[in-house]
Amino acid sequence: MTEDQNFQPNTEQPEHNILDERPIIKEDNKYNTRGCHCMPALEDQSRDLQMCCCAKLATFDWTKGLTPTGDNSKYNVIEVRFKNSHKDFYRIVETATVLEVGDIVVVEAPTGHDVGIVTLIGPAAHLQYRKRQNVSPVEELRKVLRKARQNDVDKWNKTIDLEKDTQIKARKIAKDMGLLMKINDVEYQGDGSKATFFYTADDRVDFRQLIKVYAEEFRVRIEMRQIGARQEAMHLGGIGSCGRELCCVTFLSNFHTVSTNTARVQQLSLNPQKLAGQCGKLKCCLNYEYEMYQEAAKDFPDPEIPLFFRKGKAVWQKTDVFARTMYYAYANEQNELIGLPVEAVHEIIKLNQQKDFPESLEQFAAKGKVVPNDEAGMFDNVVGQDDLTRFDKKKKMQSNHPHRPNHTHQRSNNEHRQNDHNRDRSNDRNRSNNTPRKYPENPSQRPVREIQKPILKPKTNPDA
Repeated sequence: MTEDQNFQPNTEQPEHNILDERPIIKEDNKYNTRGCHCMPALEDQSRDLQMCCCAKLATFDWTKGLTPTGDNSKYNVIEVRFKNSHKDFYRIVETATVLEVGDIVVVEAPTGHDVGIVTLIGPAAHLQYRKRQNVSPVEELRKVLRKARQNDVDKWNKTIDLEKDTQIKARKIAKDMGLLMKINDVEYQGDGSKATFFYTADDRVDFRQLIKVYAEEFRVRIEMRQIGARQEAMHLGGIGSCGRELCCVTFLSNFHTVSTNTARVQQLSLNPQKLAGQCGKLKCCLNYEYEMYQEAAKDFPDPEIPLFFRKGKAVWQKTDVFARTMYYAYANEQNELIGLPVEAVHEIIKLNQQKDFPESLEQFAAKGKVVPNDEAGMFDNVVGQDDLTRFDKKKKMQSNHPHRPNHTHQRSNNEHRQNDHNRDRSNDRNRSNNTPRKYPENPSQRPVREIQKPILKPKTNPDA
């Protein structure tokens, strides 16, 4: 039997996996910034495959399955996305134009026209537009010119191919001119007549000469747009400390002011390394529960007010807002924390104002709220994970300095010497006195034993 007869090919079909049908997003996919898995096409059957549900500022039409009621002709607003977080609303002029999510459209621009992809239509787009601040009438919006033709898509794809090389060249030119700025992103208009350069800088930059160099190099109209650190994180993207994609990339479009008082109200440690996000500013998620904490803690007494008892003075240590418990400890005995309900704290303060001092904290303590101070700040690891700050703890290194002997090694060496000495003494004690010692035949190798000479005292004359 030959080797070919022994070889039997595997005819079993692999199990069907639904994840195999999803297109793979590669790192060099330049269309992912437009919300697409692959190159956009005009065919209707490829619309669902090319749209990416996890793109930057992706949207979900929650009104898609609802039965339309009333006149839907008033919903003539659509949302069109361009690159990264660049989105805008446009109005449909021709009522005969029927658009679907994923269609490539040509829209009006300040100069020329632009090409984008429809992301929202109907009532959802209308409601989303009304949520904007300082909203203008629908009649003042720019118009949707038409659905994109094949030549429009081909020209759009050529401009997308130019963006990466343009960004690299623009960074090199700005560096050669000695300008302290960073080119973060470049976006071409759909017709290729204008390029927008997004940059960040700490100080004001005079880029008048830079614009002339860019216009001569790239042969397009140049627009320079300065953005902040938060907008830079939105353009670049990333993963937050929570393990999820950044909020400004997925859904957050309006940035509100975040202060350290926001973290202080939520009883968070004012550690800038843990409170700062990828942009270097305070995390936007600190605002999510801020109002809830403010509402829950509005009737809490001032923690700076001490409580006086016959046993002594008690000072505030920490607050559990949602358990409505404030923890106090005696000023001279801070070994244990005693939790008091908010109502009890108000009662004690009222008594102190009347020059009445209760007996002790324990009589007002909430049930089960007396905890030792060393266990109050301990973390219960209920999911089997390690401490997040385990790498911050410095290991105690053993000293190898000649002038700083290691006491541990010295102690162990002394113990070894003592054990050897005890073992030798036990061997001498067990050895018989009649047993002669065995010395080597060579006299030079025999051990030399020093004999101590006796000290002679001078004789005294008894007759003297």
